[in-house]
Amino acid sequence: MIAENYILWAIAVPLVGSLVILLTGKMPNLRESVTLVTAVTMFLVVGSLTHVVTRGGRPSVSLLEVFPGIELKFTVEPLGMLFALIASGLWIVTSLYSIGYMRGNNEANQTRFYFFFAIALACAVGIAFSGNLFTLFLFYEALTLSTFPLVTHAGTETAKRGGRTYLGILLSTSIGFLLLAVIWTWSLTGTLDFKPGGILAGKAEGPMVGILLFLFMFGTGKAALMPFHRWLPAAMVAPTPVSALLHAVAVVKAGVFTVLKIIVYIFGIDFLAASGSNVWLMWVATITLLFASIIAMYKDNLKARLAYSTVSQLSYIVLGAALATGASVIGGGLHIAMHAFGKITLFFCAGAIYTAAHKTLVSELDGIGRKMPLTMGAFLIGSLSIIGLPPMAGAWSKFHLMLGAAEAGQLIFIGVWALSSLLSAAYLIPVIARAFFQPLPKLAGAAATDEGIQEAPVFSLVAMAITATGTFVLFFFAGDIANMLAPIAADGK
Repeated sequence: MIAENYILWAIAVPLVGSLVILLTGKMPNLRESVTLVTAVTMFLVVGSLTHVVTRGGRPSVSLLEVFPGIELKFTVEPLGMLFALIASGLWIVTSLYSIGYMRGNNEANQTRFYFFFAIALACAVGIAFSGNLFTLFLFYEALTLSTFPLVTHAGTETAKRGGRTYLGILLSTSIGFLLLAVIWTWSLTGTLDFKPGGILAGKAEGPMVGILLFLFMFGTGKAALMPFHRWLPAAMVAPTPVSALLHAVAVVKAGVFTVLKIIVYIFGIDFLAASGSNVWLMWVATITLLFASIIAMYKDNLKARLAYSTVSQLSYIVLGAALATGASVIGGGLHIAMHAFGKITLFFCAGAIYTAAHKTLVSELDGIGRKMPLTMGAFLIGSLSIIGLPPMAGAWSKFHLMLGAAEAGQLIFIGVWALSSLLSAAYLIPVIARAFFQPLPKLAGAAATDEGIQEAPVFSLVAMAITATGTFVLFFFAGDIANMLAPIAADGK
């Protein structure tokens, strides 16, 4: 019973915290203290469930029956446990970073920012602990709505336009495709529960399996498969802490988590692989993975370059799910964690550069590493993880994904991931090279124009140091995470 209570508290704590944030809005120090205390409390509550899940427990709680046979239900299994730990843990770091960023840039409406951030984290954990498709869909939509005010935070026409793209694509895909897939699944099976081995075997066959897979995958717009990826670059108008939320803490991770959850617990990896309906998804993921990397190479805006990098990296996870083997789904789960730490570090660095130097373009970063060595050192570490080089965390998730391709007999995708790593290096290494090996720009007959640049505020530096260290530390604990995720490979069979 204690574990079941913790599930509810994990969602309730950020909701209660959001209300206290509103009440303390006129006292910035207290408001930000409440944010940090709420984030730490949430992480401790979520973490308290870990030992139950790693010992084979699957705590579950049903709140109410919304329709006959359809409940608002929460169940904690290894994949959801990992996602909840990442989201709640990185909220602490993002809150620290936000204090430095929001104050350093004198951002308006900071109380509203912290309020909706807390709501978004409650939604993310609701998704992580969802026990059926109905609960997942409910919190998936709530996450979209709660992050919209964050995307449009600046209030400019550009921000509003980006927000409309964000909301339009995510709502249209979820209502037009995902909701249809949920209703169809209910009509076929009479249940929406996530079950080991899936619920569609013996209920769907032939072309129907492929059509359902199409609706689920493109209905999960947060996974950013092309051509429904444009919301992600459009959302880069948001403040950098929001970009971190979108790319590492909650939103895109909710998308690829949903993809993995549906493949494992609705289709079942054995059923999907036997059906052959997964082949098209492999190639759509591959096209997204490679094209997004190529586009990233030509983006001069640093956040836009990182945004297309995220589109590419998300398709690593979708491709892992599509391969439908034990190793590939474990690799996909690992990549949720490894990419989160690497990419949040890169976005923290981009925000620090903007705060300290007001630079947004890669072409403006010549020599900035001499003035911001800590920031650009963290950028180097995050980049190595995204590229997949040891001893950074991203190396292990790519290894497991390649192992999954070999297990499926799809050796061509090992080459795809190898090529993608080279492309990642092609769009990230030039940023580092400019920062450390190019001289500071000078005006004719004048001193270097960037002489006055200093490191970002201390809170931002502390946050970057934590996440950069995390990408290194996770390299040595990847085996423990893989062991925790191992049961999902069996669950999918």
